[in-house]
Amino acid sequence: MHVPHEEWKNIAKKVPSLVADCVCIENDRVLLVLRSHEPFKDHWCLPGGFVDFGERVKTAAEREFFEETGLSSKAGDLVGIYDDPKRDPRGHLVSLAFFMKRTGGKMKTSNETSDVKWFDVNEIPKKIVPSHILIIKDALKVLGKK
Repeated sequence: MHVPHEEWKNIAKKVPSLVADCVCIENDRVLLVLRSHEPFKDHWCLPGGFVDFGERVKTAAEREFFEETGLSSKAGDLVGIYDDPKRDPRGHLVSLAFFMKRTGGKMKTSNETSDVKWFDVNEIPKKIVPSHILIIKDALKVLGKK
């Protein structure tokens, strides 16, 4: 059955969307990207994005990580599940955050990012997507760093 686009948009507003977020920590540094569009334009965030229909969540994490950073990776253990309905102004997004192991590539920006940069885990920028601070803190706890 075909659902018209406008009707589908109304349905989608009432259903949580699935997101994969990527936590890559190496040598006490975390990799962040600078968003180039709303929401949170000009804020730092973890690489990540929406899971496509029919796609495994870890595969989505690896795809999004590559698209936003230019680096290939392997998704590892789950950091956590983040499901606060108010965490994103676009609607109810449920994020599965994974530890990422970088496997190659060269850092570069994308159409979604204007910068890619490593930050010391003790010097996270103040202008960061609010919900990503919690993900980073949780990741550091898992790693025994905080």
